[in-house]
Order: sequence, then structure tokens, then C-alpha cells
Amino acid sequence: MKNLSNMLKQAQKVQEKMAKVQEEMAERIVDATSGGGMVKAVVNGKQEVVSIEIDPEIANSGDKEMIQDLVVAAVNAALVKSKELMAQEMGKLTGGINIPGLF
Repeated sequence: MKNLSNMLKQAQKVQEKMAKVQEEMAERIVDATSGGGMVKAVVNGKQEVVSIEIDPEIANSGDKEMIQDLVVAAVNAALVKSKELMAQEMGKLTGGINIPGLF
């Protein structure tokens, strides 16, 4: 019974640390560009888009489909970086063990 109690305490501590890491991730940002830097997407560690920057030259081009494609590409690349950052930080917490559904 004592071992079970210790395991539960350890699990609670890990859960608290995970919650803290997730809070901290909201403050961390990553960015990615597309179109040779014509579009830049900034995303936080919680996979929330923080901002999109579009070069005025491309914005004035009138090529709506190209702009949309570049925005999607930049956002997706930034989201991948954000997920990698979260996985890296959670990996530190779990000792590198990949726990499905954790992040």
C-alpha cells in the first residue's frame, strides 16, 4: 500500500510539472516563413497563431491564391516547430519516454 501511495504522489508531482510546462509554453514562440520570407507566421508553444506578416510587395500583387498558399505553408511550418518544441520540453519531463496522448 505504501508503494501505491508513493506512486500516486510521484504521478501528482509529474502532473503538476506538466501543467507548469504547458503554461510556460504559452510564452514561448516560434516562427516560420514561406515564399522566401514573403510570409511569416508566429506561433506559441500551445499551437496558437500569434501573428501573420505578409510582405507588402506580395500583398499588392493581387495573386490571392498564391498568398493563401504561402500563409497556409508558413502556418503549418510554424505549427510543426511548435509541436517539436512541446515534445522536446515534455521529453525532458518524461525522461524521453513517449507517452501517447500526452502531447
